[in-house]
Amino acid sequence: MSVHLRPAADDDLRAIGALHFHSRASAYADILSPDALAHGSPEVLGEWWAERWKWEQDTHRLTVAVDGPILAGFTYVGPSEVDGVAELYAIHADPAYVGTGVGRALMADALPALAALGDRAVLWVLAANERARRFYERGGWVPDGTTRTEAIGGEPVPQVRYGRALEGGRERVTE
Repeated sequence: MSVHLRPAADDDLRAIGALHFHSRASAYADILSPDALAHGSPEVLGEWWAERWKWEQDTHRLTVAVDGPILAGFTYVGPSEVDGVAELYAIHADPAYVGTGVGRALMADALPALAALGDRAVLWVLAANERARRFYERGGWVPDGTTRTEAIGGEPVPQVRYGRALEGGRERVTE
């Protein structure tokens, strides 16, 4: 396997939607009901990403991991709602690539982009997603005590916010 990371292009957005749908279905299979997991479709998420990217491409960064012609994963980073804080909005690996290092490569690539936006970064993870929580904790992220409940497929799902300090935050990056 030879995965290459690059900025996403407009023609990647359908594949990003499909990967997002399948990644979520796999990662949340023991957390959400089958009805909630079936909500939407790869096509609907592709359209959602295309619309979101249209409005946020000047302020956010969408990176894809590709293995030849295959989309193996992606990250989405940008400013959070809190001034001076960056957010890792999404990190997903195709289920066939989970455990292969694609997630670690995407995270390593995302950290400098986050640091360019602030001295601290946050992300949200499903409280019951133990595998993802272990992944983040191994990467230096820690729960910061903030929680919320958001609907996925119409089903309320508790989430936990993780945070971490960033080396070389925006003040130091511009030197």
